[in-house]
Amino acid sequence: MDMDKILVKEDHRDRRVLFGTDGVRNIANQGEMTPEMALRLGRSFILFMTERGIHRPRVVLGRDTRRSGTMLEGALSAGMASAGAEVLSLGVIPTPGVSFAVQHVSADGGAVISASHNPAEYNGIKFLNRDGCKLSDDDEIIIEEYMGDNLTDEWRPTGASVGEIKNIPGIAQNYTEHLASQVKQAGLLPQSVLFDCAHGAAGVIMPGLIDRLGTQWSLTGASPDGLNINEGVGVIHIGNLAARVRESGYKSGFAYDGDADRMLMVDSAGRTIDGDIVMWVLARWLAAQNDLGAGVVVTVMSNMALEERLTAEKIKLFRCPVGDRYVMEAMKQHGARLGGEQSGHIIFMEYSTTGDGMLSALQLMRAVRLSGEKPSALAGRITIYPQVLVNAAVTNENKKKYERDPEIMTEIEKLEKLMSGEGRVLIRPSGTEPLVRVMIEGKDQAVITEHARHLAGLLTKKFG
Repeated sequence: MDMDKILVKEDHRDRRVLFGTDGVRNIANQGEMTPEMALRLGRSFILFMTERGIHRPRVVLGRDTRRSGTMLEGALSAGMASAGAEVLSLGVIPTPGVSFAVQHVSADGGAVISASHNPAEYNGIKFLNRDGCKLSDDDEIIIEEYMGDNLTDEWRPTGASVGEIKNIPGIAQNYTEHLASQVKQAGLLPQSVLFDCAHGAAGVIMPGLIDRLGTQWSLTGASPDGLNINEGVGVIHIGNLAARVRESGYKSGFAYDGDADRMLMVDSAGRTIDGDIVMWVLARWLAAQNDLGAGVVVTVMSNMALEERLTAEKIKLFRCPVGDRYVMEAMKQHGARLGGEQSGHIIFMEYSTTGDGMLSALQLMRAVRLSGEKPSALAGRITIYPQVLVNAAVTNENKKKYERDPEIMTEIEKLEKLMSGEGRVLIRPSGTEPLVRVMIEGKDQAVITEHARHLAGLLTKKFG
């Protein structure tokens, strides 16, 4: 048995304290998400860039609609400017819009203030490199080290070397035009579609995109007040969109998260079309155009059914750890032009360097139409294997010990033999919590639930 397929090793995260899978995140004004921490984090990011030969770095900065966003933007901007950076403030804009802006204005990097799908009281900070990609784990570790370095305090440019903070208008419109330009034959797009903007950053883009494409699409979750982001709406509450679509007779619906880098679809019956089904549709469409590259990159969480269906289509599938940054890294490594996560992060190498929910929705609508698929039939085209996820409570220092434990290894082998190739066991430590996550996939929901609870209980007993 190939243990690398069932044990997700994430040693590169062991040295990180602040940064998680998607930047630094916490309840705003507490812990590591205070203005003081944001200021220091901004200084550390600019020092990191300066010591790599980038003189007076230009950084674009965007945020989502949270009330705490302006507070953290002020602190982060001040920190970066105090270290000599030119900060270009974009205001409210999706994460992929910031990624676009990095390249559009030839900036040296980017910063996003957002907590994605989390409730309004949370906020976060993530950084992008000069390609508009999220920073690597190694880069984030170095920035964390700068946080505790005396040089961070001593680096004090003065006079003309002090940085500037500028508002840069029009980028949201430029990004909207960029999205619209990727959709050839806009007339092929369906008209009866509802979009759930999660009271987040998508709401500043979607009205202009609708006008630009000449569609009659409708919006919900597009009235942010600073406190209602993701509240009963968006990808986390997909049932809201499903009910609206069913009740009002829309042909389909699309939901975003707070920073619009994720997208999930519902069909006319309100059934969820997750990232795995989306990638199956897109992969076949791109392959038919010889535009797929080496294959498709997915994470270890993607369903076995997707792998089986792509294999039947002679399309290669590559797996990587959870996180869209790892998807992007693996796409570059393997030469794949499509990658994504079950949760709805989809990356098109040709058009974007990060997950883009709005671009994904546009391309999916085109792919469905041009491939002769029916939105109402997608949910039934793949028989998804049930997945059960159970968290095992362990101590932080014990999160990795299961990898070398003979009893745990024996139990995993036993479970996989019982499933006879019709299921799999996946164990991975949480990047931010004292947990080990046990995921079992198989054909019988009740059986895999029992197995997952048993294995999680064993892990807690030994390492809790």
